[in-house]
Amino acid sequence: QKPIILSTGMANLSEIEEALNLLLSFRVKRKDIIVLHCNTEYPTPMKDVNLSAMNTIAASFGVAVGYSDHTLGIEITTAAVARGAVCIEKHFTLDKTMEGPDHRASLDADELKAMVKAIRNIEIALGNGIKQPSPSEAKNKTIARKSLHLVSNLPQGHILKADDLIALRPGDGISPMQIDFVIGKMLKKDLTYQHKLSFEDFETA
Repeated sequence: QKPIILSTGMANLSEIEEALNLLLSFRVKRKDIIVLHCNTEYPTPMKDVNLSAMNTIAASFGVAVGYSDHTLGIEITTAAVARGAVCIEKHFTLDKTMEGPDHRASLDADELKAMVKAIRNIEIALGNGIKQPSPSEAKNKTIARKSLHLVSNLPQGHILKADDLIALRPGDGISPMQIDFVIGKMLKKDLTYQHKLSFEDFETA
């Protein structure tokens, strides 16, 4: 009744299905299985990684997925986490020059630390999926957004046209999203080049 990590190097979907069915027949629960996408070449060429196959496995079998990585470096493992991997398998070595097929594609101690740090950062960066302003960017809203300004000096009584207007920072005036409301309004006084418009600048009907 232990959780099972099933790696799938050299396998196709039908072989993965066969292996999963065998596990399920022994009453292993699907929720206790993590299937790792894998390419069994040391090191794996980037063109053969096919990381999207990890998501194909998840969609096909309704299992948690991860990635068993034999590429050089750590970029593919972090990409896998960003794509939903819940488990990463990566070879570790004390000496990349040792004999055997695995050492060259393995991480040394410093690289392993860097990989773990990168993965933890990715996990934090994935967030909760709710699209809304973050606390860190809220203070920039007024500075970074834009307001409607004038592109030239305009006299009292002028009827505003689209060509009179330009969107410039800061965003504490009339939003460019309200341009259709502003077009056709009459100015109640003379206004100068790059004046930031406000609703008080218009004659009321």
